[in-house]
This record gives sequence, C-alpha cells and structure tokens, in this order.
Amino acid sequence: MSDLQHQVQKIAKKAKEASSQLVLITGEQKSAWLKLSAERLRSEIPLLKKANEQDLKKGAELKLTEASIDRLRLTDARIEGMAAGLEEIIMLPNPIGRVMDSSIRPNGLQILKTRVPLGVVFFIYESRPNVTVDAAALCVKSGNAVILRGGKEAIHSNRALHQLLSESLEIIGLPRDAVQLVQTTDRDAVGYFLKEHSLIDVTIPRGGRSLIERVSKEATMPVIKHFDGICHVYVDQKANLEMAEEIVVNSKCQRPGVCNALETLLVHADIADLFLSQLSETMTDLGV
Repeated sequence: MSDLQHQVQKIAKKAKEASSQLVLITGEQKSAWLKLSAERLRSEIPLLKKANEQDLKKGAELKLTEASIDRLRLTDARIEGMAAGLEEIIMLPNPIGRVMDSSIRPNGLQILKTRVPLGVVFFIYESRPNVTVDAAALCVKSGNAVILRGGKEAIHSNRALHQLLSESLEIIGLPRDAVQLVQTTDRDAVGYFLKEHSLIDVTIPRGGRSLIERVSKEATMPVIKHFDGICHVYVDQKANLEMAEEIVVNSKCQRPGVCNALETLLVHADIADLFLSQLSETMTDLGV
C-alpha cells in the first residue's frame, strides 16, 4: 500500500468513526455548531480573504478564465452570504428521526419509515470555495460525516474555511473528524477514495462532465450525480411579468460564470412578444 493510499484509508476510517458519533448528536448541538461557524466566518473575513488571495494569484499564473477567477474569488459579500446560508440551514427542521410513513399489518405489527443518515459522504467539487461550507453544513445537519475534496485552484481558501469549521466542531463538542478536507491535490487520491466502499457510503461529484464521468466509472459505492444540466426558466402566460423579469435578470446576470446561471429561457407564446420586448431592453442595458 502506497503512502497516499494509507492516508486515504486513514481519512475514511476517521470519517466512519465520526459518523457513528453523529447519530447521537442532537439538533440543538448541530445548530450551535452552525451558529458558531457563521459567527466565525464573519469575524475571520480578513484571514479568509488573505488565503483566497493566494489562490487568485496562482489562478492568474495558470491563466484561468475570467469566469473561473470569478468563481474562485471570495469577497466580503460572498463570505457574508456563506454565513447567512448557515443561519438558513439552522432554520431547517432536523431531518433525522422523522417518520415519513407508517402502517399496521393485519397481525398488528406497526411498520415505520424513518429518516436516518447515509453515513459517510465523499463530496468532490471544483473551484468554488463556498461549496466547502455548504456541503459541510448540509452533511452534518443531516447527520452525515463528510470528506471534502475541492479543486486544486481553491486549496488555500478551502484549507482556511475547513480549519474554521473544524475548530468550531471541537468547541461545540462534536467530532472534529465529521468534516475533513483532503489536503493533497494529487488526483490519484480521488481514485483511492472511490475504492473505499466499506468506509464511504455515497459519493457526490459536483463539476464538469469529465469529473462526473470519471466518478461514475470508478466509484465502488452509490453516486449521486448529474450530467449536462441546462438551467431553464419558464415564464407562463399567467405569470407576474415584472417578477418574471426580475427572476430572469437575477438568474442570468448576478453571476454568469456559475453552474446554475440561466442558460435557456422559455416563454409562453401568448405573452412572448410583450415579455421578450421589454426583457430585451433590460438585458441590452446590462450588456447581455
């Protein structure tokens, strides 16, 4: 076994152990961690931006596109958005233990369908550092340990964010290994993780087609994936056209380089002339 394989297995074993501990964690404890993490994101903005500057500098040296650099960049507003996102997750109901369905058999036996954690999630993503926070928060909220494997372009930003999240787990008294970041940028590490089906319960790849295809081909555990998604907005004939225009402009112009930016607009034929004429003026003014 190579040193890299050994490191991968060590991370996966720690995650498995942490996942068994998370089963016993209350919703209040998870919320306390999310709240502290949000507070620390806001208080550590200078530190996070300093780490991000290293990635931006390296990205420029690698001649990344403007869209890629934009996805990579952390601003005060984006860090605040990450903190606000954690606070929104606090408000979501605790999914663990919720009874989704129940029935009683003719012999009196009661059967319950109850939500339980998946266990360990291996989450692979590319250059957006905010995914580090989003993925960690959603996984822990749902009772899962997570192994985060971000893109090499964002390694310094991801390390700074992970350290903040990990320290917050420890302060609250939750297992620190519930959220781990793969520190190496060696691509071979991904392949080794995808073989650890006895320790990792599900893999979630988030990125381009080549990444999704590789994970789908090599994974030995279930994969939650997407392929060529095209982001649509449909405007119905009964829609509030002022609201529809705001939605279209926001989804296309707020951050054109992200994966969920608007790509296809569908408009009901009965309102197409009216709506598209006014939208065209707005989009032209915005340089679209």
